[in-house]
Amino acid sequence: MNYESIRKVGSAAAGLLLVLAALVFAAPQGIVAQDAPAPYAKSESMVPMRDGVRLFTRVFTPTDTDEKQAILMIRTPYGIGETTPEQIARILADLVPDRYIIVQQDIRGRFKSEGQFVMLRQPRDRSDNSAIDESTDTYDTIEWLLKNTNSNGRVGIAGTSYGAWLAVMAMLDPHPALKAIVPQASPADMWIGDDFHHNGAFRLSYGFEFTYMMESSKEMTNPANVIDNYDVYEWYLKLGPLSNVDKKYLHGKYPTWNDFVNHPDYDAFWKRQAFAPWLNRVTVPTLNVAGWWDQEDFYGPIKIYELLERHDANNQNFLVVGPWNHGGWSRADGSKLGPIDFGSNTSAYFRDEIRAPFLRHHLKGAPAPDLAEALTFRTGRNEWVKHKAWPPREAIEDKKLYFREDRGLSFEAPGTSGDGYDSYISDPDNPVPYRARPIPLRAGWSTWLVDDQRFATNRPDVVTWVTDPLEEDVVISGKVIANLFASTTGTDSDWIFKLIDVYPEDYEADPALRGYQLMIAGDVFRGRYRNSFEKPEPIPANTVQLYQIPFPANDLVFRKGHRIMVQVQSSWFPVIDRNPQTFVQNIFKATESDFRTATQRIYRSGRNASHIAVPVETAP
Repeated sequence: MNYESIRKVGSAAAGLLLVLAALVFAAPQGIVAQDAPAPYAKSESMVPMRDGVRLFTRVFTPTDTDEKQAILMIRTPYGIGETTPEQIARILADLVPDRYIIVQQDIRGRFKSEGQFVMLRQPRDRSDNSAIDESTDTYDTIEWLLKNTNSNGRVGIAGTSYGAWLAVMAMLDPHPALKAIVPQASPADMWIGDDFHHNGAFRLSYGFEFTYMMESSKEMTNPANVIDNYDVYEWYLKLGPLSNVDKKYLHGKYPTWNDFVNHPDYDAFWKRQAFAPWLNRVTVPTLNVAGWWDQEDFYGPIKIYELLERHDANNQNFLVVGPWNHGGWSRADGSKLGPIDFGSNTSAYFRDEIRAPFLRHHLKGAPAPDLAEALTFRTGRNEWVKHKAWPPREAIEDKKLYFREDRGLSFEAPGTSGDGYDSYISDPDNPVPYRARPIPLRAGWSTWLVDDQRFATNRPDVVTWVTDPLEEDVVISGKVIANLFASTTGTDSDWIFKLIDVYPEDYEADPALRGYQLMIAGDVFRGRYRNSFEKPEPIPANTVQLYQIPFPANDLVFRKGHRIMVQVQSSWFPVIDRNPQTFVQNIFKATESDFRTATQRIYRSGRNASHIAVPVETAP
């Protein structure tokens, strides 16, 4: 939820960088000269909500026209700072020609706005006429804007991460003037697959640092105030069990951390906060945006698109997925992510050819753009691909990549008998880092998903299987699901799978990528939830169980000469908290004595043939 921008700055220096992150429309700077006359006039107001709380709102009105203009609105919990008309002109250079009225707003309880802040405030009880939520605050703001600006009666809302979540909330009970939303990397379910948990496993470093940052004060508080190790891996390891977090640092004063502790399972609290119960109709044309290597919210935009698509009778719900990290569509140059080159400025293409025409059509009455139902950037071949549906239904064959003997990986199934397996020892006192150490607090977070995985390949607690060099391209388009048949000597366990593109050792296109191991899918599953997310159960020790670990979407090409690799491990620290590997009812209350080593076995033959289910495109 715009975590990277905050990791880069201290609380005293949040300022403009946070403003840029909140605006999320950052275009290449320099298009509008810094000394050019600003095409906007700025005004500020405290806008009253239905319960009397007032929200700090800034309006930028075009100065070079007297015509009524559409409103483009951005709401944020990160503070709108002291943005000037000149900065707006630079940040929104690609949208300046369309002359939108630009509106920024601090949400309830944040920075200069009044009221109480509630992290990801749940949708209100509609039977209570006095209840409020982010949807009502948006509605009331739009109502005020229509009366107090020179608008044409059409409003659009956009945002990234938390701002995208606010945009989706606006469509639950939309104001009639709301005509378009562009949620970019919105979370959809904080327990199943977004910022705070993945399949029941707690995202420790993110969850602690974001909670501390957002709830220590009305503004931003730097987690470096408490995390004093350069290597955060070492700091979190010294921290010990999760029960030490509140005891040492939070002292019961942080509502979101209290929610983590009090709701460890997928109960009514998390279900009500998720979008699944609420997105039961398409109320506003929606352009959902995701990035293949989004380190924070990749699950969310895919899930929101899927939920809306069930009700999209009028073709108003669209999906775009590019080769981006969290917010990468706003980079000036979207041609690379880390060392991976995509051959073109994918961010500029999205802004100019997809987002701008979408907004122009719905907010200004321009002709409808020729948008594909789903547009994805196919990595490997580095091309944009239009789909009639997502996931694709045509020219797709469901195949299985089997774990084989001698650490091989193959589309050929193993024999129907036998109990072959590969094993490793998982030690909670020496967990596998999620990226190469040292792991600084303020560096590397935005690109860790494209880090070279060779740092983990030869660890004894990571098991690797790999194909021979491919004789032809393999195109995977759709949802990838790992099917692990595994046993543990413990009574609880985490299972992490990573699907990796291994570059050739003689890779001539970029010698720096020779042998590079690029993760293109990876996720975690907490074993106690194998039968139910609502009711955790101990794992029967030394008994083979099936664990299915889904990855929301992929569209890539494993090129001829590359190899396909799979890695499996039982820790991913500290992005994922340590599993005690002994079943306790609530891991947030586990003690040091609950943490024990366990021997893990991954089975690969007979009825227990572990494999990755992959949708392979069959058409050329």
